[in-house]
Order: sequence, then C-alpha cells, then structure tokens
Amino acid sequence: MKSPLAPGVRFLTSFSRDSWYRGSILLLTFLFYTSYHLSRKPISIVKSQLHRNCSELIPPAGLNISDNETWCDWVPFDQSNYKTLFGILDNCFLVAYAIGMFFSGIFGERLPLRYYLSFGMLMSGLFTCLFGLGYYWEIHSLLFYAFIQVMNGLMQTTGWPAVVACVGNWFGKGKRGFIMGVWNSHTSVGNILGSLIAGVYVSSAWGMSFIVPGLIIAATGVICFFFLVEKPEDVNCSPPQHNLRSNEGMINGSVTTESAEVIEEHAEAISFVGALCIPGVVEFSLCLLFAKLVSYTFLYWLPLYISNVVHFDAKDAGDLSTLFDVGGIVGGILAGLVSDYTGGRATTCCVMLLFAAPMLFLYNYIGHRSLGTTIGMLLLCGGLVNGPYALITTAVSADLGTHESLRGNSRALSTVTAIIDGTGSIGAALGPLFAGLISPSGWNNVFYMLISADILACLFLSRLVFKEVQGWCRSCVPQSRGFREF
Repeated sequence: MKSPLAPGVRFLTSFSRDSWYRGSILLLTFLFYTSYHLSRKPISIVKSQLHRNCSELIPPAGLNISDNETWCDWVPFDQSNYKTLFGILDNCFLVAYAIGMFFSGIFGERLPLRYYLSFGMLMSGLFTCLFGLGYYWEIHSLLFYAFIQVMNGLMQTTGWPAVVACVGNWFGKGKRGFIMGVWNSHTSVGNILGSLIAGVYVSSAWGMSFIVPGLIIAATGVICFFFLVEKPEDVNCSPPQHNLRSNEGMINGSVTTESAEVIEEHAEAISFVGALCIPGVVEFSLCLLFAKLVSYTFLYWLPLYISNVVHFDAKDAGDLSTLFDVGGIVGGILAGLVSDYTGGRATTCCVMLLFAAPMLFLYNYIGHRSLGTTIGMLLLCGGLVNGPYALITTAVSADLGTHESLRGNSRALSTVTAIIDGTGSIGAALGPLFAGLISPSGWNNVFYMLISADILACLFLSRLVFKEVQGWCRSCVPQSRGFREF
C-alpha cells in the first residue's frame, strides 16, 4: 500500500509552477523596494542627533567648550538655521528624485529591468554608505552631504517604475488592489526597519545609521541580479490578463494568434505625451502630488516633531514615529480591498483624504497629551494619509499602465508609473521644504499646510469620483426597474 504524502509536501505541490514564480516575484520585489525605503529613512532619525540641546548634556572631561549650547552638535548643523539646512538636504534628495523619476520610466521601458534595478540598488548603497562615512572622516561640509543626497536621489529613481512594471508583467487586474495593497506595505516596512536600524546607532555613532542600510540595499541588488525574472514568457509561464481585449484572446492560459498580433503591433514603448493622454493619468498624478507632500513631510519631519513637542530623545522619537508607518500598512491594504470591491479607485482615495484632514488637526492639538493618545492618533493618521498614496502608486498606476486604450501594450507601465510617481515626488520635495521654512513660526502652521494639501488632493479627483458615482447609479437603475416589474 502506497503511503500518503506528508501534509507539508501536499501543500507545496498544490501550487502550480506559475503560482510559485508569481509568488517569488512578489517576494523579491517586496524585498527590493523595502531596501530602497530602508536606506532613505536614516536621515530623518539622525537629524535630532546632529542638532541637540547641548546645555542639558554633560561634556566629556577635558573638552574645551566655547559654546555651552552647541558643543555637542555636528558642524555645520550647530547654528540657529539648522532647520533650513536640514530642509536643504531633504530637498537635494527629493528634487533630484522628482526630476530623475520622469526619465527613469523612459529608461525602464528600454533597458532590462534586472540590470536596471541591480545597478540602482548597488549605487544607492554606495552613496548611502558615503553619507555615513562622513562621520568617521569628520567631514563638516554641507556641500559634501548635499552632493551625496543629490546622487542618492537620482539612483533611487531606478526602483519604483521598475518594480511596478515587473509586478504588472506578472499580475492581471483581478484583485489587483488587494494584492498590491499588501505588496505595497514594503514602503512602510522599509521605513520601520530603517528607523529601527538607524535608532540602534544614532546616539553612539550616527555614521553606522547610514552604513548598515547602505550595505543592505547593495546586498539586495546582488540578489536581484541573480534571481529576478522580468516576464512570465522568459520562463514559459502564462502571461496575465490585463484587459477585456486581451482576455478575449486567452484560451486555457495561452494567447491566440489574433491577440498576439495586437500585442506585437503595439509592442513599442509609449511616448511621454502618449502616456499623459491615457484617461486618468493627469488627475491621479496631481492628486498624488499633494498626497505625497503630506506623506513625505511626516517621513522626514515626524521624528523631529515628536522630539520637540513630546520631548523624547532621538531613539525614542524614531521608534515612536514607526507607528505612522504601521498605520500606513493597514491603510494601504484596506484601500486596496475597498477599491477592488467597489471598483472605485478615485472614490476610495477621496474619502480617505477627506477623513485625513480633520484627523491631522486633532493629532496636532491632542495627539501629545498622553502616550496612548499619541499611539492611537499616529496609527489612524498613518492609515488615512498613506492609504490613498499606496493605492495610487500601485494598483492605479498598474491599471492605467495596462489601460484598454493601449490595446494590449503593457510596455507603458514603467512610463505611466514614472509620470505619476514623478509628479508626486514634486510634492514630496515641496512638503519637507515648506516644513523647514514654516516650522520656525510654529508647528501649527505646518499642520495647516498639510490639511490644505489633503483638501487639494481631493479636488483633483472630483471629476473621476463623479464618473464612478455615475457608473454605480447606472448599474443600479436596471436592477431596481426589474424588481418593480416583478
């Protein structure tokens, strides 16, 4: 008598070859972009170490102190304009990222994604490490750190268009919002890990807060080179069903001659102007500009805000700030689930943004009254702020990049993703810049700016929300008529 297979073996063999490849692609791209965000986070943690209230600290024995207020600060951030200098560093990265993103999608459509991602991660690891080495080399030049930020910003643009294009190559539209909502938690996971890793070293040797994340992203670049599979066709797996036109050409997992001819006919990479003409690209891009302005202001300034307002030290402020990203994970998954169920990507984003505005107001006024209130408000604000941001940069970008107007040409994915995220990155650059300029006049004014940005993001989606609501009303009318006739 043949003995039955072990339960674990039965479970493993229940998945098809295609499922294993698709699962591995999700896992690898999740790992890759987690490392991208992990390497961005240290600077927000280290800020509160570069400029501290030195009068509350005991100087080492034998140290000749000329200024009791700044002896422990890192030059050139020891002056009263330190917030402006931090804003300069943030914007060197973010402006370079925003400009580079528009070109990155064009390169991503034309270069092998495996080489492109591997190169980007290795170079990003190099520049992240160089920033940390400034501590050991005792470099006190703002120009050095600004140059490193610019180069790192350019290298980081290789990530997002490439990973979204890769995932879009493997997955169709069915349950895309939920799958990408879970997958997009890599952003928050990377922020959390980056905060925790940087927090370990920030008080003792802040240079290691950059060097360790730099080595991690470089290592993932090596993994990418050896293991990433760009397209299902490369390993004889069945391609995904992107839209109705391609679905009609799919029979038992194979592509018919007619649909293959359509795809072949439109296999050329789409132009920048052509991608802008896809319905919804402009609206979602402008919405993301303001949504990302809010998200990245929190990313770069929340630890310093907590340190200043709640009076936590650098490590505790960094650890507490990770709760915003934990909320972002839940918000991204919920946004994907709701938009899959309702079919309303724009409406889901708009509702979450509308709720985010009053929650930001409440967090600023009551969020620091107790530790429990701070934790609860950070989780809630993180979910409402990052939910729409996550949905637009993943499921919406993938939907638009495989829009039915493209007639099966999925090579638009990288360009569309770059346009949407590139426009959003303009907001990501402006948010921390404005925060640095406005915060000396009071944190209240920074929050008023963030609330205004949320409202503007909603306004840019109003036309698409109206169309979605119209569609729901039309679909309900025939059903109600049929019920009355019965």
